[in-house]
Amino acid sequence: MQELFDRRVLLITGKGGVGRSTLTAALAHAAHKRGKRVLVAEIGQADSDYTPLARLFGRDTFPKDPIPLSGGVRGVTLWPRKGHERFFKKVIPVSALVNAALSSHALQRMLDAAPSFNEMGVFYHLLTLLLEQRPDGKYEHELIIVDMPASGHTLGLTGVPSRVLEAMPSGPIAQAMREGQEVMHDPKQCAVWVVALPELLPVTEALELLDGLVKDKMPIGGVLLNRFVPDEFTPEERERLQPLLEEREVYGKARFIGSPRSEEALERLDRGSKVRVLRITERPLQGKALAASIAEDFASGRTA
Repeated sequence: MQELFDRRVLLITGKGGVGRSTLTAALAHAAHKRGKRVLVAEIGQADSDYTPLARLFGRDTFPKDPIPLSGGVRGVTLWPRKGHERFFKKVIPVSALVNAALSSHALQRMLDAAPSFNEMGVFYHLLTLLLEQRPDGKYEHELIIVDMPASGHTLGLTGVPSRVLEAMPSGPIAQAMREGQEVMHDPKQCAVWVVALPELLPVTEALELLDGLVKDKMPIGGVLLNRFVPDEFTPEERERLQPLLEEREVYGKARFIGSPRSEEALERLDRGSKVRVLRITERPLQGKALAASIAEDFASGRTA
């Protein structure tokens, strides 16, 4: 776990509904308990009244600039237009000109419509937050944990530097993309963790996502196998209990049935990839209580 928290940025991704936001919050709390200055981030979505990640910190949404949250963590929304603004202010050191340009409806329509421009904005917003420094020269945020969108959108973001550099190999935009790649492609600074459930479709999508991330040259941390149900029965005990469960409904039957599926999913992940798999055991909690319980395991290194 210490190796995990020694990175500068962790990208948490996976199929929708697998618990990305809960694990992102848990990792953020655990890293803070280990003494890190942590920024938790999510990708901005237009017309969103609330986000699951923000709700885990007692808010509906995060603003576009970092703010303190509960538990000593800070939070931010990575917003395309914020990244565009920061980029323009770097290459055009006159704020009035930048503000005038960004208020142009024609430019706004171009930024929204042009391929990869939104992803470029998100990417650059993240890059500037990674490079922010304190007066003593240390990074303002020692660790940034990003709750990434679902699988396909994640690959749209991780692949944007390469796509942009193919189209524009020189100039200020190319320089910004290369600066980002220096961090995002460095396994000592960045790691992508794919969240999956011990079920057929989430495991299949996780394996496909891992292949796509490798093609984008992203350093893989591993898989967080969420809601894992450990098998507490021997084969002989299962054989004796099975007839009883077929005769009547018994409390715990779903868990009894689900534990072999968890083991099968773990075996399939081991066969289909060469990455580490951390098992996050299922527990009868929800929301903040669930994130806090998992954070305790992360902080103490009790994951399997």
